[in-house]
Amino acid sequence: MGRPKKRKGLGKLRPQRKSKFEGKMGKAPGTVTYMGRREGGESIVNVFEYNGEVLHTYERTTIESVLAQKGDSYTTWVDIIGISDEAFIEQVGKGFGLNPLVLEDTVNTHQRPKIDEYEDYIFGVFKMLYIDGESQEIVCEHVALILLDNRVLVFQELEDDVFAGVRSRVRNKSGRIRSRGADYLFFALLDAIVDNYFVVLEHLNERIEHLEELVYANPTNEVAQEIQILKKEVLKVRRWISPVRELVSRLIDSEHPLISKDTKVFLRDVLDHSIEINESLQIYREMSMSLMEMYMSNMSNKMNEVMKVLTIMASIFIPLTFIAGIYGMNFDHMPELHWKYGYPMAWGFMILLFIALLIYFKRKKWL
Repeated sequence: MGRPKKRKGLGKLRPQRKSKFEGKMGKAPGTVTYMGRREGGESIVNVFEYNGEVLHTYERTTIESVLAQKGDSYTTWVDIIGISDEAFIEQVGKGFGLNPLVLEDTVNTHQRPKIDEYEDYIFGVFKMLYIDGESQEIVCEHVALILLDNRVLVFQELEDDVFAGVRSRVRNKSGRIRSRGADYLFFALLDAIVDNYFVVLEHLNERIEHLEELVYANPTNEVAQEIQILKKEVLKVRRWISPVRELVSRLIDSEHPLISKDTKVFLRDVLDHSIEINESLQIYREMSMSLMEMYMSNMSNKMNEVMKVLTIMASIFIPLTFIAGIYGMNFDHMPELHWKYGYPMAWGFMILLFIALLIYFKRKKWL
């Protein structure tokens, strides 16, 4: 066989970008493979164990000590920070009898928000969003919640989270959360995640308003780039948040024995918030899309203003150029060339014509 002919006009192929799912491809379902950008670091286990009268807290404890505690009279919140240690996550899964598919979704940070019901527990994956204090950027953190009989397991990527209010309520002996079971703690954690979406929406709203002012005042290329960045962020936030409404609705309609009727009443409040958030996101999506249209429209208006000024200037100087062109012709027998007052009369006529055109354009409101 001969050498294959080169295909002309294609140029060099760009190197293929590494897929974010490459580490997962070819592996059996249920294989615990961390999929994320926050690799390294040890996993930290913090525990709140409480009832109406007693509160025990254990910071940086071991999973073995957590598994050894069999206090059925307590509600236990096991907070696991750091999910990149696959061996540790597998150890936690075996200790609590979790399905391998649950562990797979727990360490897959690209997993879409979801709720799965099993016989002995309820598993949920959500996106925890908050604003970084220094960079003022939106931080998206993968979080998994597992509701067991009297325990709630929380898997999160970073120590920063939105659960400070829940911890404060747990420490308050007179709080409602201390007198209720694990399903109410599951609701409180989910409610904290959803409520913080309002903070993110407010941040997006402020950015949209700021860009609107810039578009009207000074529509530069940098503003166009900021609009594109904002559009992408709004779409990402919408993709992270929009499924939550359906998931909360599923929890309310669930017949699972781990969720009591009293807790479902509180979940309806989370559902109301989710609906409001989704409506606001839809509005912000449309506003972010219209910002680019506003930018293009304002750039077109600025160009039209420039063209109008240039057209007016050309309209003024065309008759003056016509007069100058006539008297610039090289003919010997032009009467005005040898007239004593020809030069000042030509200047005077051109100045009067210039003023007359300015007055005409002013009356037409073209200036």
